[in-house]
Amino acid sequence: MLKMEVLIFKTNVSKQSDVSSLQNLLSRHAHILQVSVDLEDCDKVLRIVGNNPSPTQIQLVVSSLGLTCLEMED
Repeated sequence: MLKMEVLIFKTNVSKQSDVSSLQNLLSRHAHILQVSVDLEDCDKVLRIVGNNPSPTQIQLVVSSLGLTCLEMED
C-alpha cells in the first residue's frame, strides 16, 4: 500500500522561473503528485505531496538547479 506523505523544505528559491523549473523536474517522478513553492513566505517553503517521496532525491533535484533546500520538521 502506498503511503501519502507531505514533505516541507526551507529553500532559497526567489523567482517564479525557479519554481517552474522545480515543478517541471520534480513532476517527472511518478511518486510525486504535487509541487508548490510559497514565494511570499520568509522560508520560501517548498511543499511536496507524494507516495513516500525521498527527501534526499528532492534535495538532489533542487541542488541540480543551483538552489538549496533543507527539510523542515513537523
